[in-house]
Amino acid sequence: MGSKSTENLLSLIEKRALQNKARVAIGVRNPSPKMLKSARDAHEAGYAHVLLVGNKRDIEEIGTDLEIIGTNDPERTIGDLLKSRYVDAAVRGTAGASETLAHLKKILNQESLHRIALLQTNEGTPFFIAPVGIDEGNELADKIGFIKLGVEYIRRFNIEPVVGILSGGRLGDLGRNPRVDQTLAEGDFIVNRIREQGIDAKHYTILIEDAIKEANFILAPDGISGNLIFRTLVFLGGGDGLGAPILMDDYVFVDTSRVGGHYTKAIMLASALVGKYDTQTTNE
Repeated sequence: MGSKSTENLLSLIEKRALQNKARVAIGVRNPSPKMLKSARDAHEAGYAHVLLVGNKRDIEEIGTDLEIIGTNDPERTIGDLLKSRYVDAAVRGTAGASETLAHLKKILNQESLHRIALLQTNEGTPFFIAPVGIDEGNELADKIGFIKLGVEYIRRFNIEPVVGILSGGRLGDLGRNPRVDQTLAEGDFIVNRIREQGIDAKHYTILIEDAIKEANFILAPDGISGNLIFRTLVFLGGGDGLGAPILMDDYVFVDTSRVGGHYTKAIMLASALVGKYDTQTTNE
């Protein structure tokens, strides 16, 4: 059993990325100097061999010495490159979310995609959170599925997951709103079901500030809530987001937000995850 602490997680990810130096494609639509520099920074740091996937003329107008895969449809091309094994991993970058994920589902024969985001508080504490997609985690079974997949994923980092389940209010708020009542009931149900499977879990109701002190995997009430937590922390609260890997065994794809424009850590994470996510194995 691994440690429950994520204190050394980022250094572990960096070490693994440097060992792998995987071929990582990143989607580029409407490139900016900041975006291209962040990709170059990942390449120069030795985290990955980075390939830019987008309109070649637009990219060259800004300037880069990275390899370019020219295409007017990066949303499809990064998925095709991943499927064909031309690259070891892919990062969405600034490619459109809906088109990219829909194409991935189709070509990889995935019934659904589950993403778990790796965030960092403004005090430097890393933690995982799901769901973060606005169309994810709306059903009880989906939430339990997220926990099962997320727990398996987190254990690959030799970290023992501690799940903090959130809901829409405190227990004393019962009766004030039907939707809040539903999330509270679901929180209790999920905790009991997950504990039966030997997973350390606690229902923190709406108190995310308490959950983050003890849990390393936060389950939001739904994908909209999870997305808002991510955006509030990263874009307003001084935190950081490394990316949101899709939980798959055979392919590595890290989803990202187009807002921040900085992708060095997402590329590092993607490279680190190559090789069945076995973070305890080193490449010679």
